[in-house]
Amino acid sequence: MDIRKVKKLIELLEESGIAEIEIHEGEESVRISRSSSVSATQTIVHVPDSGAQPLDQKTPVADFTDVSRINTDADAAEGGSQIKAPMVGIFYITPAPEEPPFIEVGQTVRKGDVLCIIEAMKIMNQIESDLSGVVQNILVENGEPVEFGQPLILISEE
Repeated sequence: MDIRKVKKLIELLEESGIAEIEIHEGEESVRISRSSSVSATQTIVHVPDSGAQPLDQKTPVADFTDVSRINTDADAAEGGSQIKAPMVGIFYITPAPEEPPFIEVGQTVRKGDVLCIIEAMKIMNQIESDLSGVVQNILVENGEPVEFGQPLILISEE
């Protein structure tokens, strides 16, 4: 779904007295709602069904954050900075399937260098480094879903 369409829906929601709107376009769906006390807008993206069985209400929801891997890398994080996901999406370390990765462990990066791509709503968002240093670890596998604020890359600052 085009981001311009989502922005237009948000504008229509703000102009009208409607509290919530949900649009289905093919396999994609967007729901935008606002709270009556706060003018916040929430966008929810429906991921096409992968054949998995639906969860019943008693089943806990899985968290995409791989806590065991993050805890294992805690020693490497000392003295380094985490680059965290600025959005929900799919993590890609390469610009295309047959191309080399943007970064590798041990590589020196500078502020503004592209580290990875996060695909959100079929839009490829380049994630740039906000510091200079050496890549200590890449915490996410290529093609893996990530959540907002999830640590992606560890960089030791120079």
